[in-house]
Amino acid sequence: MSDSTPDSSTGGPSVTASVAAPQHLSTGQLYLLALASAVITANAYYIHPIIALVAEDFGVSAAAIGAVPAFNQIALALGIFLLLPLGDWVSNRRLTSIFVSAQTIAIAGMALATDFRLFVAGSTVLGFFTIAPYLLPAYVSRRVPPEKLGHATAVLTTGIIGGILLARAGAGVLGEYMGWRSVYVVAATLMLLMSILLPLIMEQGRRDSARSETYAGLILSILPIIRRHPDILLSGAIQAMSFGIFLAVWLGLGLHLTSPQMGYGTDVVGYLAAFSILNLATTPRLGAWADKVGAERARVWFTVGQLAGVACLPFFGHSLWLLIIPIVLMNLVGPSIDITGRMTFLRLSPDIRTRLMTIYIVIMFGGGGIFSWAGTIAYDWAGWTGNAVLALTLSILVLALSLLGLRLQDRHSARL
Repeated sequence: MSDSTPDSSTGGPSVTASVAAPQHLSTGQLYLLALASAVITANAYYIHPIIALVAEDFGVSAAAIGAVPAFNQIALALGIFLLLPLGDWVSNRRLTSIFVSAQTIAIAGMALATDFRLFVAGSTVLGFFTIAPYLLPAYVSRRVPPEKLGHATAVLTTGIIGGILLARAGAGVLGEYMGWRSVYVVAATLMLLMSILLPLIMEQGRRDSARSETYAGLILSILPIIRRHPDILLSGAIQAMSFGIFLAVWLGLGLHLTSPQMGYGTDVVGYLAAFSILNLATTPRLGAWADKVGAERARVWFTVGQLAGVACLPFFGHSLWLLIIPIVLMNLVGPSIDITGRMTFLRLSPDIRTRLMTIYIVIMFGGGGIFSWAGTIAYDWAGWTGNAVLALTLSILVLALSLLGLRLQDRHSARL
């Protein structure tokens, strides 16, 4: 059984039909998959609190160190485009095992790198194979009842939030007291454990022997899906900028709080990041609320909250205690913007959800890579003020596009 059968009506190739309905996930399995998502996702965010330490060790500027997260995110977008569609073709269990093993090797290379170019290369390879957290939502969506989709998506997103929390809070403390390399040694160890755990959790797929489609045909099948479901581009653009805000702000904080002007250590950046622990309790509830009111309407409210938080950044940036206010606001609603974005297409045909996720994530991480580097460049150019103004501009655009999405959805509903 393959994990799905693409819809031939999209113009894509015909993929093997399922031979049996997949079993529903147990609650325990769902939460273990969320844990795996946490560990895997954390890899991209260890750099946030220790960015100044890494830059100092390799002797590079704030603008140059921005290449590390930027290339990681852009490589992830490329990896998503080239590799994630295989989830509609090859057993998700097998793919996940391969990708996690490749990540383990890449992050171990980062821990051992003695040249900045090698460190950037390791981060780039790591990004390219960070596919598992984006295979899992489509995998899970086919194994939960439709009325529980928002909740299940929120549980996985909570795992991702936990991973980001682990990365930023843990890396800040480890980096301050044991050096930045210790962060990546611990990360490589956790990834090794995940490479053992995930095959035990995920259902083993079985495929019929007949299969006439090609890999190129599978990739090209994305184009007619975009034509058939153009709203995916809007959801992707909203999340690209929202994710860009998150990356730009936290990379800016990593440079700003450890600057001579502020004088804090990387551990303080980690402690500040620990406020995202609130999301572990609030995100599932907000996901359930979005199930009730509708993804597009909930997304507008979440983007309003994000704008309120971001608008405080230019004024509160020189007080650690005042910074807690916008950070808490942004932490509360940021992940929920992503949840509602995913809900807009995960409610569509199960046969094309992996490729819809491909489109969404490619846009998200392509934009995230661009805006993260823009954030460090803005900081290099104008300090914290430049970084905060960039985030504010993006937040206004996110709200405008979310309002457009709600208007389009209301028109569509009125025609039904």
